[in-house]
Amino acid sequence: MTKILYVEDEPALGKIVKESLQSRNYEITMAEDGLAGLRAFESLQPDICILDIMLPKMDGYTLAEEIRKIHPKMPIIFLTAKSQLDDVLKGFKAGGNDYLKKPFSLEELIIRIENLLSLTSGQVSNSQEVNFGKFKFLPTRYELKGPGDTIKRLSHKEAGILSLLLQHGNSPLERKEILLKLWDDDSYFNSRNLDVYITKLRDYLKADPSVEIITIKGIGYYFSY
Repeated sequence: MTKILYVEDEPALGKIVKESLQSRNYEITMAEDGLAGLRAFESLQPDICILDIMLPKMDGYTLAEEIRKIHPKMPIIFLTAKSQLDDVLKGFKAGGNDYLKKPFSLEELIIRIENLLSLTSGQVSNSQEVNFGKFKFLPTRYELKGPGDTIKRLSHKEAGILSLLLQHGNSPLERKEILLKLWDDDSYFNSRNLDVYITKLRDYLKADPSVEIITIKGIGYYFSY
């Protein structure tokens, strides 16, 4: 059974989320402040952490940094009322893989947990669909299913870029990483090709305005959904 550490200082919200996740057969351990969350992490060794940012005693950013010192690859989802780009980037720098803005739907949280566990463990199979927003992506079949059961056949490079964006959750993806992994070369010519493919992917994703490929100047991109 998948073990989740959930650190949340709002008891009412915590109770609702905990019961919903338990109904999906997740094992949940809760803590109501950052210090208690760190102690719980050390004893539990969970499969994934869900952290509120505005926590007493130790905020979510600091807690994520401390968790990263113990387990550098631990999947972490931030729950936050903050949505400014600087706040989001601060969460990524602290070690977050994904973030979800409050208020959020429980179904969306569950989908993000499942996606992050699959992507961080590398368990992407022919039959697996990665869900985000109103889309479903079949990586090895190069198919992007959109609203109304539309299906877009992606090129090899388009599917590769989308896979990398999803593997990073909502964390920044450097342009150089994309170029080296998909082109084996970060030359100017390939960089311009990347711009073209990003433009095409943005056009495909317009069917759901909540899904965005956001440019981070001088760094690369992050996937917001």
